[in-house]
Amino acid sequence: MAANALGTTHAADDRRAWLGELALSGLRRLRVALTVVRPVAWVLIVAAVALWIFGNTLGWWELTVAAVVVTTVLGLCLLFLIGRTAYDVALDLNRTRVVVGERAVGALTLSNTGNRAILPSRVVLPVGSGRGVFDIHRLPPGESAEELFAIPTSRRAVIKVGPVSVVRGDPLGLFERVHRRDQPVDLFVHPRTVLFDGQSLGFLRDLEGLPATDLSRDDVSFHALREYQPGDDLRHVHWKSTARAGNLMVRQYEETRRSHFVIGLSTSPADYRDDDEFELAISAAGSLGLRALRDSQRVEVRVQERTLPAGTGKQFLDALSGLDHSRPRAGRIGELAGAVAASMPLASVVVLLCGSRVEANDLRTACSRLPFGARTLVVVADVGAAPSLRRIGDADVVTVGALDQLAGALRKVLA
Repeated sequence: MAANALGTTHAADDRRAWLGELALSGLRRLRVALTVVRPVAWVLIVAAVALWIFGNTLGWWELTVAAVVVTTVLGLCLLFLIGRTAYDVALDLNRTRVVVGERAVGALTLSNTGNRAILPSRVVLPVGSGRGVFDIHRLPPGESAEELFAIPTSRRAVIKVGPVSVVRGDPLGLFERVHRRDQPVDLFVHPRTVLFDGQSLGFLRDLEGLPATDLSRDDVSFHALREYQPGDDLRHVHWKSTARAGNLMVRQYEETRRSHFVIGLSTSPADYRDDDEFELAISAAGSLGLRALRDSQRVEVRVQERTLPAGTGKQFLDALSGLDHSRPRAGRIGELAGAVAASMPLASVVVLLCGSRVEANDLRTACSRLPFGARTLVVVADVGAAPSLRRIGDADVVTVGALDQLAGALRKVLA
């Protein structure tokens, strides 16, 4: 008896589970079906229902005729949704990385790999907050259509291109069926940068550093032998070569230097007068970082809330492309300098970049928080200002009003 009751309970549970899955499946299908209805179509559907009700209730033939007309229009528009949209979509950007002001050129290829023709459709290509619309003609089996496009860039950003949507709809825009194809592609719009000659902005002697082209009397990277000169350390005399040459010969070394190049870029909106200053600071940071990477230096980039990847030039510029202002609670240039000192205490060169709203006292405080012994350079972005150089404490402070002034300003620092 108990076994029969238990079996009945299990059967009831299975039935309820089956009904629940059926209801969920029905709701999913209904939700998909409702997505094809545009707002204008909902208005006409409500109007048609009202006309049918009032026409039958009041016996007005005019309302019934209007209901028939509206219902017929809705039915005819629904017929335009019938058909396949099984395109094979390929989105190809010629370059996924461009500089501000350049155009990104790409191609959109749609192929019909089926056995039946595909009726005319619209293809929508989202590009950031905008979108491009392409009208595709009837595509017979085995054929393809290619649409070329160009994306203008006016500001630094990471633009998401895609996913491509194939839209099938009616001429009145009452119903629309959307099928998404392909995967979105990120388009990196890099900041403008300038190239300049290698600048030794301040290396520190370090036994574990990189050999440099400058020669030294005392180091660990052996370079050559030369004759003894007054003042040379006798501990570096090479006695075997001295015996052969008959003159005192001493070892000469290449200096090894620690080249830990740190860029501290302030992203606090309080440090900048406007967005143009912020963009100028980012471009200056990109130019300095690329030069340091070409000089085979170890580069680290810090902003208020995080460290930016800077292993390669491409990685560094990609990170700058998506950089935005930090939150106010993240602090200003002083807090950034403290974060640099805490996370990068062995930096040999620190370059701080900020806007014109940072006062001299704030710069002095920020520089005092940086790692001891590191050479400090501050670049102040002040759009339209004449380039200038001043000293605040132990730091060189360079003001630039345009990106092309950066190279000249650095030459003054190193003079």
